[in-house]
Amino acid sequence: MSSEFPEYEKLIFKIPVESESYKNDSDFVIRQITAILDVQKLAGNNRIIINTNLRSGLPLKDINKIAGPMIEAWAFEIFSGITDDENNIYHLINAEAQERLDMADLILQFRKNKTVITGNIDVKATADDIEHSGRSPNITSFSRIRTAYITDPDFMFIILSVRHKIYSERNKNTNLIDGIMEITNYKAYDLKFISDADISYNPALGTGQIQVKDIHYVGFQYRTAWEMCQLLDKKFLNSSRRTFNDFYREAKKHKWIKE
Repeated sequence: MSSEFPEYEKLIFKIPVESESYKNDSDFVIRQITAILDVQKLAGNNRIIINTNLRSGLPLKDINKIAGPMIEAWAFEIFSGITDDENNIYHLINAEAQERLDMADLILQFRKNKTVITGNIDVKATADDIEHSGRSPNITSFSRIRTAYITDPDFMFIILSVRHKIYSERNKNTNLIDGIMEITNYKAYDLKFISDADISYNPALGTGQIQVKDIHYVGFQYRTAWEMCQLLDKKFLNSSRRTFNDFYREAKKHKWIKE
């Protein structure tokens, strides 16, 4: 970025160096998450049933407004249920739901050989039956994720994209209409390995939000933690609403640079 931002090149950055095993560890976590959800789907545990006393059923066009929290809760129940078996084949040893304003929705920990790998999982729900659902969702704030990679070079931020459809079905026991939220597909991505072209920066809200342009169609490229930090910096600095002074203020505040 030397020609574009000469002031940036003069800064002395703290450079994160991740473990040599990071890419393999990331692949391992994604494979385990996918395998768990595959089995649940095959077993028919991919539906959330919403019972009410409404004879005409729920207003389906409005259910999507609560789909995110519902699917996060579903995912947590699936993963926490796996941990009940200490000898589960996925080597999942811990699942924790996070608070609403935390960066991740779930924390999953897997045992791999003699090490424990922690995945920070951001669950994104998108509707199959709503056009453009899944386009440019906010993932996390620029400063928050940038700081996470400096604080822990092995910080693993996994986006779990869950697609669903919603329909009504009459309950044979109550003769009322149940709302059904059915998980139809899912993909897990490591934010660090999403292609440059698929990551964007929205300057709205605080220091800005990192977004994925279309969460259903994501390209990949391998990069290190330091390369990821540089990519985030470039997205920030290329925004017409940000200046180098804005960046420098954040860099000093969060200790990304050496004084």
